[in-house]
Amino acid sequence: MVQILNSRITLWFLMMLPAMPMVAALAMGGVDDQGRAATEFLLHPTGEFSARFMLLALALTPLRMIFPTSRIVRWLMARRRYFGLAAFAYAVFHTVLYVLDMGDLKTVLGEFWSLGIWTGWLALFIFAPLAITSNDWSVRRLGQNWKRLQQFVYLSAVATLVHWLFVHNNIGGALVHFLPIAALETYRIWRSFRKTRLQSI
Repeated sequence: MVQILNSRITLWFLMMLPAMPMVAALAMGGVDDQGRAATEFLLHPTGEFSARFMLLALALTPLRMIFPTSRIVRWLMARRRYFGLAAFAYAVFHTVLYVLDMGDLKTVLGEFWSLGIWTGWLALFIFAPLAITSNDWSVRRLGQNWKRLQQFVYLSAVATLVHWLFVHNNIGGALVHFLPIAALETYRIWRSFRKTRLQSI
């Protein structure tokens, strides 16, 4: 049982669970109770799950500082790259639905420079190389540069927040997701600064 729970396949299956009913609704061409097509009503949940997996991956470093002996945090930390890949996969799903919902390239380009739209594309474009290099070969090949590259995820997170705020006009939902990570990252920065200061004394 422990081996099954620790299996990479099991973890990927769990992360894919939210997407399964979405894919089914899309395949069947379903509509919601407001008459919206699947390509429209699935836009928000796919974007939300992308943000959630990204924020989970970001939260693990400060959580490890707060709970250094926690086995759960260590287990999650060892699989952090998977959460980043899941975030990117849902982001791609979200983008494909958006393009399909727009209908044609002209319409997509027509609203590209809207703040809520180009920030979403920016988040995706930043995320792409991070996902591509989320493997052991890239870690060995890039060395210290791998960590520097992965730090761009913070810029992607900010772009995602702006995208969420301006597209969905839902401050409450965005804050529920992003305030905890803001607090955790503030703690991480303070802890790192404090450690550096103590070492210099």
